[in-house]
Amino acid sequence: MNVEAFREDQKTYDAVERCLERISEAAAKLGDLAPALVPGQPWQEIRALGNRLRHEYDAIREDRLWDIVQIDLPPLCAACEGALQRWQERPGSPPLT
Repeated sequence: MNVEAFREDQKTYDAVERCLERISEAAAKLGDLAPALVPGQPWQEIRALGNRLRHEYDAIREDRLWDIVQIDLPPLCAACEGALQRWQERPGSPPLT
């Protein structure tokens, strides 16, 4: 899919928007634990994106969401996966469900 197809596919656009809201909400719920577990990520901006998606949805640019998914999300996912792996390798760590 390219950015033009993304703009035209309302279901995909809405799904991406909703998933980014969830990521933002999870970051908010983690609070200060987020940068402790996964340092080097723009946690404040991640949290702010959720507010923009919920309250300024009419001003969201499709190309910016596309860039977030294509450019910003892969390193965040990799960093979070690394943090989960390190957590699971710690002796005595409770399993994550």
